[in-house]
Amino acid sequence: MFRVGRTSIVVERLLRAVRDPGAGAVVVFVGTTRNENAGRRVVRLEYEAYTQMAVSEMRGLAAEARRRWPLRKIAMAHRIGVVPVGQASVGIAVSAGHRGEAFAACHWLIDRLKEIVPIWKREHFLGGRVWIGPQQGGPGAPRTIRRRAARRTPPSKRT
Repeated sequence: MFRVGRTSIVVERLLRAVRDPGAGAVVVFVGTTRNENAGRRVVRLEYEAYTQMAVSEMRGLAAEARRRWPLRKIAMAHRIGVVPVGQASVGIAVSAGHRGEAFAACHWLIDRLKEIVPIWKREHFLGGRVWIGPQQGGPGAPRTIRRRAARRTPPSKRT
């Protein structure tokens, strides 16, 4: 199961998608909207995606994870549209014969998803909104991207 959509992420669906009689471990990661980030009170997040490419990239990440670890099944879902505080934005489930592989693969998958899958996040906070993440030079971006973004952004607009 690889899905990008506006409906809520249901953890039980992720679990069902990765059930396998040969799995001794299932690891689930659920990323939720928190109420504070970078000292700002977050009201909600809003996501946009190039949906077809995002699903294709998720499938590619799953294939790479299977080459790296002996996994049974993988499921990934990401929400788009408005995601209020406390609700899930992303969910990943991995089943494997042993917990070590399942944990390692799940950790790697969420990190890579945030780096390369074409999904963009706008944070709405008290007093404004800002696009954040690796593509915008935000907190999740490598230092060199943040420096380049800072050079392009007028000081009055920097957050």
